[in-house]
Amino acid sequence: MRLSFASLAQAGAGVQRCGYDRHGQRVGIVHFGIGAFHRAHQAWYTDLAMAAGERDWMISGVSLRSPDVAEQMNPQDGLYTVMERSAAGVTLRIVGSVREVLVARREPDAVVERMASADTRIVSFTVTEKGYCRAPDGSLDLTLAGEDSIYRFLRDGLARRRDAGLPGLTLLSCDNLADNGQQLQRLVGEYLQSMDPELGEWVHVHCTFPATMIDRIVPATTDADRDAVAAELGQRDEATVVTEPFSQWVIEDRFAGDRPRWEDVGAQLVSDVAPYEVAKLRMLNGAHSALAYLGLGRGYTYVHEAVGDPVLGPMVERLMREEAATSFEAAAGQDLQAYAANLLARFANPALQHRLIQIAMDGSQKIPQRWLGTLAAQQRKGRSCPAILAALAGWLRHARGDNGPVDDPRAAEIKAIWEAAGVAGIVPALFGPDGALSSIWTPTSEDTAAVIEGL
Repeated sequence: MRLSFASLAQAGAGVQRCGYDRHGQRVGIVHFGIGAFHRAHQAWYTDLAMAAGERDWMISGVSLRSPDVAEQMNPQDGLYTVMERSAAGVTLRIVGSVREVLVARREPDAVVERMASADTRIVSFTVTEKGYCRAPDGSLDLTLAGEDSIYRFLRDGLARRRDAGLPGLTLLSCDNLADNGQQLQRLVGEYLQSMDPELGEWVHVHCTFPATMIDRIVPATTDADRDAVAAELGQRDEATVVTEPFSQWVIEDRFAGDRPRWEDVGAQLVSDVAPYEVAKLRMLNGAHSALAYLGLGRGYTYVHEAVGDPVLGPMVERLMREEAATSFEAAAGQDLQAYAANLLARFANPALQHRLIQIAMDGSQKIPQRWLGTLAAQQRKGRSCPAILAALAGWLRHARGDNGPVDDPRAAEIKAIWEAAGVAGIVPALFGPDGALSSIWTPTSEDTAAVIEGL
């Protein structure tokens, strides 16, 4: 039996479930990129908010290309299970906040109609770094921002709202980008300046782009995970997501209109997200990427294995505590050393099978904000970052193909640079003043030597 609204009452007695009237709720959020992370995070918070009494915040999810999530969720009436797993045990909650999943390639008009609905007040995004279609210098690459991109749908949906006299929207990036709200605003502005400058002016006046910081570890779901959930539910859930008990969501309180009271169910609404965002990107994500590339090089499969390595564990702790945590100004009351201790405990969770190869994907898009910002900040202070330089060498080996096939949008380009530059020239070719990847950090001769030594 497949999980659905009709079978919801038959779920196991120990399973938490949404208790609100899903069918009486209108769609208030359109979300692009309805993968596992969104379902374990923003949709989960929205489900809790509606269970606490909020109304009309159902989510219309959008898959830009792949039909996989739609095929998992639509036969289940949008229902799915969040399995929280720790050494203490497992808890299950059936989440009901998703009304539908639209596949943009198949149903572009339906996506635009949802965005143009008077009921919609928020459009949010977890499309990963590459979904923002940025050029190496951070500007919008119009050749990538085509008819399948978020920008096309924003243009069409927002134009229809403007023409109908409807209010603007809150456009909420929930991706791991530094200054994600400002970046989205700038990129949308560049796109509309090229395509429809008048609409760009309307968006500037009527829409907002709050910054966010999101934190929850969500490994890729396996068939074994689905089997475990099926045993508890007594029915099959093809859209199961697995995560840890910890979750954090910090949101800049700058909305164009109404919003769910996410703060009542654990989110933090603040005036400045930056210190939380930088801590997450440089400490958590930076350490994760270091574990991924260095751990794969040592033959490990999972994060908890890599952090338990007698060399990698102390190296990653140094990266967090001595290099990343001292590279920026913390917010009042933000205890970065306690945060580092918490992260190390989370990484060591043996019940969370977080694959290193999953973290290693799209490295060229991730390492600027995860490592290079720290390197640049510490360079200005006259300090070196041996742990990050070792991690950078690990990424270069990975990008060379030492760990197997490379899943990265710039894999072919970086392979060609490797072949042309060789070991002696790869660091300046990628990170020097005219390098292919960095406008943030320029390595010194000592930095270059340290990275080359790791190759």
